[in-house]
Amino acid sequence: MPISALHVARTGLEAQDARMRVIANNLANISTTGFKRDRANFATLAYQDARVAGQRSTGDTAYAVGLNLGTGVALQGTSRIDTQGTLDTTGNAFDLALDGNGYFQVQMPDGTLAYTRAGNFTLDAQGQLVTPQGFAVQPAISVPQGATSVTVAPDGTVTAMLAGEGEPAEIGQLTVARFANAAGLQASGDNFLLETAASGPAELGVAGTEGRGSIRQGMLEASNVNVVEELVGMIEAQRAYEINSKMISAVDEMLRNANQTL
Repeated sequence: MPISALHVARTGLEAQDARMRVIANNLANISTTGFKRDRANFATLAYQDARVAGQRSTGDTAYAVGLNLGTGVALQGTSRIDTQGTLDTTGNAFDLALDGNGYFQVQMPDGTLAYTRAGNFTLDAQGQLVTPQGFAVQPAISVPQGATSVTVAPDGTVTAMLAGEGEPAEIGQLTVARFANAAGLQASGDNFLLETAASGPAELGVAGTEGRGSIRQGMLEASNVNVVEELVGMIEAQRAYEINSKMISAVDEMLRNANQTL
């Protein structure tokens, strides 16, 4: 029994350490554009059934309750909380925010597609709309040299005043991707998410339609991390870690007394 208690307490320490790592990552990204906070999910480990409820105790009676001993806890997974972050006005024509669900689509250097909520885009030397890392936004948007007054409508239509033209000309349209299970997207760093079998394929469409968010030009979506909530979670994890540490110390003392007595 004491050895089992040591094992259970050890799993508790590992679980709270993992929770603290998730909280630390949330707080570290409090200023990251478009960041979505994570939550650690836990599950009980297998139970040892010494006696099953309903098992015969005598020839005429059965146990009303079982004897089940838990073996601890384990990290089941992390969930991304996709609540909307605050939209901050920047005034930069190439800063775009999604007001609602969906993701911008970006082509990675290896040709694969990634998805992001961070719309802090810019133009490269060829006038193409790219991420800060230089990855092209998809569908590709190229602003002709000398164009002025670039405007992105809520539905993603991009227009600009071209040299010699009296009216704005349409130079492309941004689409918004959505997923059947957005929680199944894989985080890969640099604000990018990757499609997985769990997320399902990307469903591209016009911004503001079929549940997709509208595009807001001159704005950026802030992180949805709530400092107060994270600090409360940090204190809870710290206290739980201390309790499990005390459990190990208590069981160790019990074993020491047993060895001295026997």
